[in-house]
Amino acid sequence: MEIKYAARMANLRASEIREILKVTENPNIISFAGGLPAPELFPVKEIKEINRLVLEESGSKALQYSTTEGYKPLRELIAKRMNNRLLTSFDADNILITHGSQQALDLSGKVFLDKNDVVLCESPTYLAAINSFKAYECTFAEVETDNEGMVMENLEKMLQTIPRIKFIYVIPDFQNPTGRTWSLEKRKALAKLAAKYKIIVIEDNPYGELRFEGETLPSIKSFDKEGYVLCTGTFSKIFCPGFRIAWIAGDKEIIHKYVLVKQGADLQCNTLAQMEISKYLELYNINEHINKIIDVYKRRRDLTIHIMEEKFPKAVSFTHPKGGLFIWVELPTNIDAREVLVQSIQRKVAFVPGGAFFPNGGKENTLRINFSNMPEERIVEGLTILGEILYESIK
Repeated sequence: MEIKYAARMANLRASEIREILKVTENPNIISFAGGLPAPELFPVKEIKEINRLVLEESGSKALQYSTTEGYKPLRELIAKRMNNRLLTSFDADNILITHGSQQALDLSGKVFLDKNDVVLCESPTYLAAINSFKAYECTFAEVETDNEGMVMENLEKMLQTIPRIKFIYVIPDFQNPTGRTWSLEKRKALAKLAAKYKIIVIEDNPYGELRFEGETLPSIKSFDKEGYVLCTGTFSKIFCPGFRIAWIAGDKEIIHKYVLVKQGADLQCNTLAQMEISKYLELYNINEHINKIIDVYKRRRDLTIHIMEEKFPKAVSFTHPKGGLFIWVELPTNIDAREVLVQSIQRKVAFVPGGAFFPNGGKENTLRINFSNMPEERIVEGLTILGEILYESIK
């Protein structure tokens, strides 16, 4: 067939993570690939109860269309939690409910990006954000990044010299893929640079509530006095990803632009799901639920690091995240993680090669390990196998 697609389709490729996850649907595969929550922690019993209550109390409303902005009681609860945790000053009108954080990223591309505009990002950065922004035919400039966030001197030089920068995309808490967390000083500095250069910052924060140790740091948004910082959040990692309920928050004038483009995309998010989450927040203590998640994930992180220290070659280095879902692994520069993956899949172990997290390519000697989804005995088995493969590769 001869089909005339839009020019932007030439830039789109299947998500590497999603393609790997197809392989991991095989229950015999030990998967360190996706950023999947532990399904045994989903509050199924409580959700059955709130589903019953919502349908009994407000069934006709819950099954009807609702506003694009989202269910207002839920937006009010989100604003209150963000203000308490991240030192923001939001109300319901600062919040737009989205279909997962991924829709918030896609809408950001619609709102801000024209062809050949530039997105500044950490190096490496979240693969699905790269794919989302790339659909709008932008280019990427990777900012040098250390263990505490972007190198601010490098960032400011790029702001001074690179034309057509539209926004800066960052994940300051337990970053995907590295697990690193920005320092307080760098959070303040980024907010200051955003105001100085009048550049939008998108602060993506899906993992921030999954802190295993240390104190919660203020958001970058909390230091934003001019309104240039937008921030996302989600219930996918702290509640249930299947609801696909997340949000983007920021200056009301900017959020209104997001509302306009969301109206053209899907009109609204699931009314029933929003009302159920709101009812859950009303009747149950979500912080207690999150603490249960943290206990399990911390134990799995500790085990993962212990096995990697014991079973991986000494030439392999990796991060020690204080929260979140991921550990970043660096192999010797002559080792291609994609080739390691081929051998690993043959032995029924999966991970994500790190090269895909660099929008401009390179660093094929890296990989990402997820520790949240596999039970402890499978973590030990899978990492032991991966360690054997690495020893065979690094001679």
